[in-house]
Amino acid sequence: MLVVGGLFALLIRRRKSEGSVDDAVLDAVQRLSKAAPAMRSGLTEEAADQAAKHLVEMLKCVAIGITDAGGNLLSWDGGANEHYDDLTDAIEVAIRNGQRAHIHHTNLTCDHRGRCPMRTAVIVPLIPDGHVEGTLIVVGGVNSKRLIRAADEVAKFVSIQLELAKLDESKQALAKAEVRMLRAQISPHFLYNALNSISSLIRTDPERARDLLQEFADFTRYSFRTSGQFTTLAEELRNIDRYLTIQAQRYADRLNVRIKIAPEVLSVVVPFLVLQPLVENAVQHGLSPKPGGGTVTVVAQDNGNEALISVEDDGVGMDADRLFADLRDAHKTGSHVGIGNINQRMRSVFGDEYALMAETAPGAGMKVILRVPKYFPGVRPDLPKFGLNDDEEQRESPEIPSQVLP
Repeated sequence: MLVVGGLFALLIRRRKSEGSVDDAVLDAVQRLSKAAPAMRSGLTEEAADQAAKHLVEMLKCVAIGITDAGGNLLSWDGGANEHYDDLTDAIEVAIRNGQRAHIHHTNLTCDHRGRCPMRTAVIVPLIPDGHVEGTLIVVGGVNSKRLIRAADEVAKFVSIQLELAKLDESKQALAKAEVRMLRAQISPHFLYNALNSISSLIRTDPERARDLLQEFADFTRYSFRTSGQFTTLAEELRNIDRYLTIQAQRYADRLNVRIKIAPEVLSVVVPFLVLQPLVENAVQHGLSPKPGGGTVTVVAQDNGNEALISVEDDGVGMDADRLFADLRDAHKTGSHVGIGNINQRMRSVFGDEYALMAETAPGAGMKVILRVPKYFPGVRPDLPKFGLNDDEEQRESPEIPSQVLP
């Protein structure tokens, strides 16, 4: 904000004779807002072309040039482009030393002296995160200290956008790593037991075996897909329906399933694989140890600007304090890593206020609740939408205090 404020102050002083202060501020804001998204994608030729055309209009200078860290020209918008070759030595020095260079036209060879629009050139290194990534070249029609200051401020602004681009890349890499971790948490025992259950039906009920094999194939295809960080709630529900169909064959009468979904939330966008680990946790850790098994209940309902989703089991439950302790140390112990991963992803994507809620107590089962905004900037589904028609009644659950996961 200080960088932008300083740049506005320079532009306002410069343009008082051209129009009102309000008009100058508005114009600067518009130009910067148009240049910023381009640089947020990184220092590429396309991004440099988009940014340069807005910056040259904002500064009202002769030309704007942008190079990469090797001094290679990515974009030049404006006149006097024949002088780029004369600036290459100064560009190399600016990159090597990480310091601004100032070149006067009088020190250059020019066949159009007197008619050349260039009077000065300011070369400022772009230094996001302490590393020179390129340079900004501002070519002016007058020798002016204000032009030098403006070049410095614009270079700082561009460098900040490049830092944000790197941050975006890091967040995307982290999100992909988290999805890979969730895939790794899909129990090998589940895969083995699923195939074992299917194979046991091949002779006695081949049609049922064929149906389950298709469900298993669809489940693994979806769960181990290599692209996309987001999907629709409908897609997630379809996948847990496959999972529960397969598990029902293994557990038979020990596993009951109840699903209640409000149609209006099916299109809500959620992080990929956000529900399956919760359902697997309910089956494996909640119901499997309980004699006689129990019921898994999945509910998704409309909650104003949000979808309210819960995964509940009436299994063995656990001490809430122990659950939260396990989640804090999940990266060390591996306990409940699936829930901890999802909690972290929800907070990372939507903010800390969207941390999971958990209700549990020994012998009282467990309920995990997600709040998902119906719309969130930058969050888009990567798969086509599908529907789910289950509309079973939601069962009553005991009153257990809710707690926000750490």
